[in-house]
Amino acid sequence: MSAEIVEVTFPGGKRVDARVGKFLIETDQSVKGGGNASAPEPFDLFLASIASCAGIFALGFCQSRNLPTEGMALNLVCERDEKKKLFGKMTFQLTLPHGFPEKYHNGITRSMELCSVKKHMMDAPEFSVELQPARA
Repeated sequence: MSAEIVEVTFPGGKRVDARVGKFLIETDQSVKGGGNASAPEPFDLFLASIASCAGIFALGFCQSRNLPTEGMALNLVCERDEKKKLFGKMTFQLTLPHGFPEKYHNGITRSMELCSVKKHMMDAPEFSVELQPARA
């Protein structure tokens, strides 16, 4: 099994930053949560990750077939399960470009189902925590 590492740092306050490859992703908590709201909260990035992953598959479907993408838009609608205090349903609402051929409706839907973020949620990995002593 190969491993991918995300390095997390704690630059101060409620900020928690993650380095993924060459990119630094900054997060913060809301003012209500004790932060400065200087960056998205980690959960916001989680939702953005799901939506943008489905979006890249929809875009790729169109581009590979030279289909129009002007006016295409995607919303992720998240419905909360009040008992669990979690989202119980997430719906991708894809606005198709004007004149999008009906014969491709099923295909673009199937392509969005290939989203790897969604696949990881549906077949969740095992999580564990390992504590390591500080380096001298």
